[in-house]
Amino acid sequence: MLKNIAFIAIVMLSFSACKSKKITNTSENTALSSKRVIKNHYINSFDKKTINAKLKIKYKGKSNLPSVTGSLRLQKDETIWISLSKLGFSVGKVLITPNRVSFYEKINRTYFDGDFKLLSNFLGTELDFQKVQDLLLGQSLLDLKKESFDISFSEKNYQLKPKISNPLFDILFLINPINFKINSQQLNQKEENNTLVINYANYETIENEFFPREIYIIASDKKNTSTIDVDYKTVEFNKSLSFPFEIPKNYEKIELK
Repeated sequence: MLKNIAFIAIVMLSFSACKSKKITNTSENTALSSKRVIKNHYINSFDKKTINAKLKIKYKGKSNLPSVTGSLRLQKDETIWISLSKLGFSVGKVLITPNRVSFYEKINRTYFDGDFKLLSNFLGTELDFQKVQDLLLGQSLLDLKKESFDISFSEKNYQLKPKISNPLFDILFLINPINFKINSQQLNQKEENNTLVINYANYETIENEFFPREIYIIASDKKNTSTIDVDYKTVEFNKSLSFPFEIPKNYEKIELK
C-alpha cells in the first residue's frame, strides 16, 4: 500500500459554501449541543472562490522526503493544482479535478493519471475531490449532518463521537470552540488497522475566513507510519488563476496493483 509513498503523500496534499453569517466570536463556547456545534461548523465553511498559496511540506515515512516548497492554486469545487520545487528547481506538479488525479515527478521520471484509488489506498479510506478539498480547509471529511453524535468538552475542544458505532471505522472529531473548524479528525479502519489522523493548528482570520496555517497528517497501517507536515506560508483569496499542466514525454506510468 505504501509503494511510491513519497509522491502519493504529495498528491494527497494537493487540494460547501454556506451563505449564513459566519460565527466570528473570539471566546470559547463550552455548552452547546452537538447539533449546534455541527451547524456552526458548516456555517463557517470556506466560501471564497479561489486560493493562491505558498507551502512548505515535510514528509517522514518508510523513505523520508527532503522538505520541499510548493505553490497551491485552488478553484473551489473545480481544480486543485500544486507545483513543487526544491532549492528553486521544479520537481513535479499535481492536478486534481472532481473526476481525475494526475501528477508527475522529475526525480524518478514517473507519472500517474487516473482516479482517486491511489489516494484512497494510501490513506485507507475512500477519498474524492470534495474530501481532499475539505482536508486542506479544516473541514470534516465526513458529512456530520448525516449522523447523530455524542458530545463532550475536554482539553479546549468539543469532542464528537457517533452515537451508533460504525462497523468499519472508529471516528472522533475535535472541533474548535471559537471558530468551529476542525482541530483534529481521526479515523481508524478496524479490520485493516489503518489509522488516519489529521491535526490543524494556528487558525488565522484572513479576509474574514478562518484558515489553518498548519496541517499535520499521520497515516499508518500494520507495518508503517507516515507523517506529512504542511505549513501555509502565504495565502491569498479570489485571485485570477491558471493551472498549467502537461505530463512530460517518456515518463513511466505508475500502475495500481
